[in-house]
Parts: sequence; C-alpha cells; structure tokens
Amino acid sequence: MNTVLIVDDELIIRQGLKCIIEWNAFGFEIIGEASNGKDALDFILQKKPDVVMLDIRIPKLSGLEVAEQARKQGYQGKIIILSGFSDFKYAQEAIRHGVEYYLTKPIDEGELAETIQKIGENIEKETRHQEIMSQYLAKARDSILFDILEGNSDLGQAELAEINLYAEEYQVVIYEKYSRHADSVSYRFSDLLKVANEENSSYESLSKDNNEILLLKGSFILNKFQEFLAHYEKEQKPQANSPLDTLFITYGRIVTTPDDIYISYQEALRLLQRRFFCEHRQHTIGYDQLPDLLKHGTYEITAQKLRDYCELLTGIIQSAKRNQMAEALNELENNLYYAAEDIPRIKLFLTDLYLSIKERLTHLYHNESLPFPGNAEIIKIISEKYYLYEIILFFTEQFEIIMQTIGSPSSSSVMDDIIHYIKHNYMDNIKLETIAPLFGYNSSYLGKIFNKKVGMGFNMFVDLVRINESKKLLAQTDLKVYEISEKVGYRNVDYFHTKFKKYVSQSPAEYRKATKDP
Repeated sequence: MNTVLIVDDELIIRQGLKCIIEWNAFGFEIIGEASNGKDALDFILQKKPDVVMLDIRIPKLSGLEVAEQARKQGYQGKIIILSGFSDFKYAQEAIRHGVEYYLTKPIDEGELAETIQKIGENIEKETRHQEIMSQYLAKARDSILFDILEGNSDLGQAELAEINLYAEEYQVVIYEKYSRHADSVSYRFSDLLKVANEENSSYESLSKDNNEILLLKGSFILNKFQEFLAHYEKEQKPQANSPLDTLFITYGRIVTTPDDIYISYQEALRLLQRRFFCEHRQHTIGYDQLPDLLKHGTYEITAQKLRDYCELLTGIIQSAKRNQMAEALNELENNLYYAAEDIPRIKLFLTDLYLSIKERLTHLYHNESLPFPGNAEIIKIISEKYYLYEIILFFTEQFEIIMQTIGSPSSSSVMDDIIHYIKHNYMDNIKLETIAPLFGYNSSYLGKIFNKKVGMGFNMFVDLVRINESKKLLAQTDLKVYEISEKVGYRNVDYFHTKFKKYVSQSPAEYRKATKDP
C-alpha cells in the first residue's frame, strides 16, 4: 500500500481531500496530515510518504519551500502541488523542485482520481525498474568481485572506493559445511564473528561450488577474524551442534593492495582442496599450513614405492614391532602430504598398498585364517574415508589385529614400543587418544596401564621428555626460547615457560644462563 501525506492549513479542505476519492481502491493509504510547512517537512523527512499533497499557501514554510528543502535532503517521493492560482509561474517554480503534478483548487474529483491512478502506475513501474536494476547491479558487483579474486580486474583506487571495495588490507576466507552429518541449517559469517555488515562495509560474500567466499576488508574485520581463530584454538573441540562443529574454514594471507587479493584467494582455494590432509576435528586451516613444495619437494607415487612400503610394513607386522609400525605409517602420512597426485590417486595408492600386504601375508600364512576384510569391503572403506588420518588409523587397527593373530606380544613389550615412539615423536602433537589406537588400545585403558607401568601419567611423561630435550637445546645451542619451544612440541611459548618452570624450578632463560656461567 502506497502512503500519502495531506498538507493544507484549512481543516475542512484536509477532511475533504481524505473523502473525495476511495484512496484504498487506488492502492493508497493516508498516514498523516499537516497544517503548516514546518510540520509537513518534519513528517516528510521522518516518514518518507510515497505521495505528498501540498498546498502552496501554508504558514511557516510555503509549499514550494517545503518541496525545495525536502528534495535537498533526499526525499524522492511524488509531490502534488495544490493551488488556488493558475498562474504559470507557480508551475514553473514547482517543476524546478522536482514536482511533476499540479492541481488547482477547487480540486476536481475526476482529475484527482486520474492523477492518483497515474502516480500509482508510475510508482509500480519505478519499483519494478529498481528491482531489475538491483539484480543487474548485484550481478555486476559479483562479476567485479570474481575478477578481483582471480586477478583479472583493472579498476583503480577511486573506482574501487566508489563501489565500497577499497580498504587498507584484505584477506580471503572460504567456508563450507564441515560435519558429514550436518543438517541444512547454515550460519552467517557475521554471526560467527559477531559483527554487523551493513552495506557490505566489513566483507563481501560470494557463492561458488556450494562454498561461501568472503573478502574481508579493513583492519576491524581482520582483527575480528583473528580473535575468532584464537578462540577456536583455545576451544580445540567445539561442542556438538555449535557453528564451529558444522563449518570448515580456510584462509589466505593478508594483503595490502587490491592487485594481491588473488594471492590470498588462491591460497584459500588450495587449502580447501587439501582438506583430506587435516587432523582429527580440525575446522580451520590457514595459508601458513600450505606445504612448501619448493623447499621440501613433491612426493611422487610410483610402483616401486608401493612395493617398498609393502615389503616394509609386511616385515613389521611379522616381527610385531609396533613402534616401527607407528613410525612407518607416520612417515607414509607425511610423504603423502607432499604428494603431487590428487586425492583419488592417493586413495588408490593406499588401497593397492593394503591389498598387496594382504596378498603377501595371506600367502605367507596360508595355514592360518588371517582376519582380513574382503577386497570389495577394503576398497569401499578406503574410498569412503574423508581424511588421510582415518585411512592411516584403519591401517593401524587392521595391522594390530593381524599382529595379534600371528603372535601375542606382552604388555611390557608394547609399553616399550610406546615409550620408544614418544621419545622419537615428542615434537609432534602427541595425545593419548591418538597414540592409543596406534598400539591397539583404547585411550582410557592405555592411560591406566601407562601410569601403572611407568609410574606417572602419560601427559607428565611427554612433558618430561620435552623438557629434557629443551634443556639440551638451551645448553648446547643459541636458538631463541620460542624456537626451542616449537622444536620440542609446544606451540605456545608462554605454555612452555609455565611447564619448564614447573619441572626445572627456573625459567628457560635462567637455566641457560646457569649452564653457561663459569
């Protein structure tokens, strides 16, 4: 329903205008009236009616003055000037103030009805035109954004500023559904960061391949995003049904020029394609976690490497060396992280590897019934895994079953293997729940027997191994404390300080000074 304001200093005329035609029949509703120009102007600027019926001769401000000031302050509605004078100069003045309609008093019912009908049709046409233009502009803006993301834009700073795309720094973020069992509920990025995004002032949002691509603009939203990442790192395991539990987020580096936005975008895109290599319950991955292929080189999957791993793992299974098994699978996982091949090819390599091991062991132990799954089941299990760590865990669990079938090592020898593994992998993110399956235990049971056999808890033992290694590095090298912290497995240097002081009763700096003083 279109809205109407009636402005005339005579009450009887205002009442007459309200009754002279069936306003509702034309799709209009009278929402107010005013008897002077000042009240009329205030109402127009506040309520923005679609139509103003405005008498020229009213107190405080004339009708023409009201029209002039309303236009200057952005009022875009239709104005009908009412006047008892037919002098052409009033019409000329009204036209200069954007008035398209001019009626003389006394108002003729038919003429008013015809004018209102025409105004209604014009408003409807303009509304449709605006909707179409908005759609075209949205498509054009999306096209511009895609050009910027892909490095194909030649817009200058002034042009970018005109469409609200210029900022002092940028970062590209891509997010998608994380949980393979997530429902259809989606979370807006602004909800996660707890920010408003009025008129796309903080970020731009695009959809591609069922993923949301976000271009963060300016230090405010970039700082908010860093706070979000820090909160996630502390939370580690988001609660079920929380936004974090259903999202996977990748992000490229921060760049300071529009021309470099494509670098951040390409990094975020590559990370999205590398989700297969993420750790358990990892929801975010950033540009600093991209493999440095120039420094490390790529790992090529070949038939010879398949044979080498088959021989190695078969021998380990036969000798029941669980520490060697854990290290060999860890090495395999790390090598595949740098593989040049795509994910389906990596899965095929792992399927071939498992089937080759199965074939060899079945031949060697043909008199025993080894509990391998059927080939079709093996192919299905590996092909349907989402992550590399899931496939490695499947290998570990299966090989443990085979080792137990071939021979039954004592719990003491298994514990020796676990301790050996910790001492050689303390620099990694070692956790009881990830170690336990590698050696055929659940985490709760392993924690109990570890405490009983070793005389201390699992986490304390790992801490002591790390602290002892850090003491060697402090005494024998000139590495900075934060570098030593990272080398021994503590990502947070403040946490390393706390642990070191707890076990050594000195800070790392104090310990280094004490060991180097004569």
